[in-house]
Amino acid sequence: MLVQGFNTIWAYVTLGLLVFAVVAFVNAAIHREDAYRAADKQNKGFWLIILGLTVAVNVFLGVWGFLPILGLVATIVYFVDVRPALKQVTGRGPRRRGSSSDGPYGPYNGGR
Repeated sequence: MLVQGFNTIWAYVTLGLLVFAVVAFVNAAIHREDAYRAADKQNKGFWLIILGLTVAVNVFLGVWGFLPILGLVATIVYFVDVRPALKQVTGRGPRRRGSSSDGPYGPYNGGR
């Protein structure tokens, strides 16, 4: 019974990592090639190959082994570093206005 519960949880982890990789691959595919250059990141083909290999490894090998861990690291790097840069370049990301001390009615000057 305990083994069956572990296998169920492991199946959900495997499915979650596969979905994570597929979402990264689709997101990499929808951005324009010039956005990667403007964001000063690797080109679109590089990310499509890396994330496509990650999806293939997750489908055929599951999450056991060294390659799925490398794929997970590549997927995390894409989501944490590349995707926000692409969103900022293409104008889909959050726009930064002013400094961190700005309030809703302008800059906060400490009551001066």
